[in-house]
Amino acid sequence: MKKTLTIIIFLIFQQLPNAAEVNVYSARKETLIKPLLDQFTRDTGIRVNLITGKADIFIKRLEIEGENTPADILLTIDAARLVRAKEKGLFQEVISDALNKVIPNYFRDIDNHWFGLSLRSRVIVFAPDRVNKEELIDYLDLANSKWKGRICVRSSSNIYNQSLVASLIAHHGINKIEIWASRLVENFARPSKGGDRDQIKAVAIGVCDIALVNNYYLAGMLESSQEYETYAAKKVKLFWPDQNGHGAHVNISGAGVTKYAKNKEEAIQLLEYLVTDKAQQWYSDINYEYAVNPEIKNTAILGIWGVFKSDDLNLSLLGRYNRDAVLLMDRVGWK
Repeated sequence: MKKTLTIIIFLIFQQLPNAAEVNVYSARKETLIKPLLDQFTRDTGIRVNLITGKADIFIKRLEIEGENTPADILLTIDAARLVRAKEKGLFQEVISDALNKVIPNYFRDIDNHWFGLSLRSRVIVFAPDRVNKEELIDYLDLANSKWKGRICVRSSSNIYNQSLVASLIAHHGINKIEIWASRLVENFARPSKGGDRDQIKAVAIGVCDIALVNNYYLAGMLESSQEYETYAAKKVKLFWPDQNGHGAHVNISGAGVTKYAKNKEEAIQLLEYLVTDKAQQWYSDINYEYAVNPEIKNTAILGIWGVFKSDDLNLSLLGRYNRDAVLLMDRVGWK
């Protein structure tokens, strides 16, 4: 069955007339990447064949396909998945002055196997009528008993939460963070459920007073065409954690060229295109993510939130400590 699926995907990629092309396995939703890939095609003439799905499935698929994979690029929404793909030998080294010039070294692999393309931050949203902003400090303070029954957050199976915990382990050690996580769970207003938008809505209607979410979910709700989403988003405020310490936790969408890429030159050209000023501005304007290029001006909503101190932890550590984070969260009952 798996062999048949590989053949089908290969035929999908090969069914169009011969032309310069690049084949992408993407864990990003199509709406969040395809418009940019279409613009790349218009600008360069290189066709992009896109398949979207789950990162873990693509990693397994690349292992099974081996030399027969049609994929030239694996694009994911989290550094831990990129690290896992590298550890499994699924990427190859890419030498690119354009990528290294734009992307800070802590947002790319030390061996040039993967590269961050856009940033998002795990922030705190709060109800300003029930929470004084001065009460908020950092992620560690969320274990304080003053937040008992007041916190909403999605499940431990979510990679964004896993990476946040992994970053805290990297900074503070596993023993301290296990104690922190157990107290955090005690402060939950309800069992973990739903996505980040659900946490924002829960704060808005009073289920909880604060929540952990990625910044772009709040921005998307503020500009949503759905009135109930904009209503909920306007009921909360954003707080940048740990501004007097390590800085707010950030993660990336990123990509690497697969080990057996048949269109390596085109794949590198696409990666380089994704860090051009035009593409980086698109991430900010359309996806409400932060550019990896610090010179890019933030879109209106991101600009209103102002400049913040971000954690400069090397993101490869999110992958290194992912397993520890998952096991820790399970031990403390973070479902």
